[in-house]
Amino acid sequence: MANIVVMGAQWGDEGKGKIVDLLTTDVAAIVRFQGGNNAGHTLVVNGKQTILHLIPSGILHQGKKCMIGNGVVLDPFVFCQEMDKLAASGIDVSPERLLISKKTQLIMPYHCAIDSARENFKSGSDKIGTTGRGIGPCYEDKVARIGIRAADLADETLLRHKIEKALVEKNALLTGLYGQEPMSAQKIFDDLLPVARRLALYLGDVSSAIQEAAGQGVLFEGAQGTHLDIDHGTYPFVTSSNTVAGNASAGSGCSPRMFDRIVAIVKAYTTRVGAGPFPTELADGPGAYMQEKGAEFGATTGRKRRCGWLDMVVLRESQRLNGPTEIALTKLDVLGGLDELKLCTAYRYRGEEVAYPPQEENGMAHVEPVYESMPGWTEDITGCRTYGELPQATRDYIARIEEILAIPVSIVSVGPDRDQTILR
Repeated sequence: MANIVVMGAQWGDEGKGKIVDLLTTDVAAIVRFQGGNNAGHTLVVNGKQTILHLIPSGILHQGKKCMIGNGVVLDPFVFCQEMDKLAASGIDVSPERLLISKKTQLIMPYHCAIDSARENFKSGSDKIGTTGRGIGPCYEDKVARIGIRAADLADETLLRHKIEKALVEKNALLTGLYGQEPMSAQKIFDDLLPVARRLALYLGDVSSAIQEAAGQGVLFEGAQGTHLDIDHGTYPFVTSSNTVAGNASAGSGCSPRMFDRIVAIVKAYTTRVGAGPFPTELADGPGAYMQEKGAEFGATTGRKRRCGWLDMVVLRESQRLNGPTEIALTKLDVLGGLDELKLCTAYRYRGEEVAYPPQEENGMAHVEPVYESMPGWTEDITGCRTYGELPQATRDYIARIEEILAIPVSIVSVGPDRDQTILR
């Protein structure tokens, strides 16, 4: 059984949830290795939609072990809400199936308060477009070595002490800079206590669990996309963790030598939520068509996703950062009905044609896309189940992507449902 890393190759929202759900069939365990509940993975099985934010997408497969790695920032309240919702649908979310690393950092209410206050304090172009879920402030505490870890949920005395200690600084910031009311350590502790006692049953050693399951196949699930990576993305319009495939090792607690396959999830066009440069963005016309037909609204915030042509420069950068062995091409059906398709194959930047994004901060805001055109198709491909059933123009589009990136497209998604998939 192969050990597989699944990562987004664009700005997130590529359809990772569906692909993880699909690949879960061939593995024994699934590990989420970074991010928090600022990401939403949407799955459709037999017409029923499920949206997950923290629990790995493989949870819909009974008998599979699902784990939260140390690289995740976990909101304990959201996690419990997600478990309750799944349980109400008949999904087993017992401690035998779900495991939280004792090293996982916890998002606390003061992280969310600071996140929102900080964004509201900014104006105009200074706004990042954060979801306000406390992700950044939680990662800040982790790096500052003052964070609360999941293991602390099992020690109530330590938990209370850490909350009180953290609020000395947090309240000074909230009241002194942002003009907010101070937060009560007692209230936070009282609200958290029943959740802490519940989640204490789910704590464990994820590294050991991965080691035990490796021979039967482990799937490593990331959130967001490569170009939201804190180091390699379109900084400062990025998330607060490393989203690249290399972090699957550090964020879950295993050796990178474990990985057999790295699957890059690529949406057949490009989307982005929130602020930041987007060279191939289309304000109307085909962009509006993609947004409406693709139902491009964020699973977490409901915000409209900006849409544009497929950016091969972005994907070329993702290729060298992640080293994918294959591509899962998603939402290809959305392009049906467009007479002409365009691929951005290079940028013009400072008088030169470049094959990779500029490395300067916000450099992508100053590029001009270089396009090549291809014929579109009018046929509805949502019923296709073999590669040969696809129209010739659709196959030509896939072949051109493979040619430019020199990576095979092994999975083609032609609709949201699990069975609307072509395996090559």
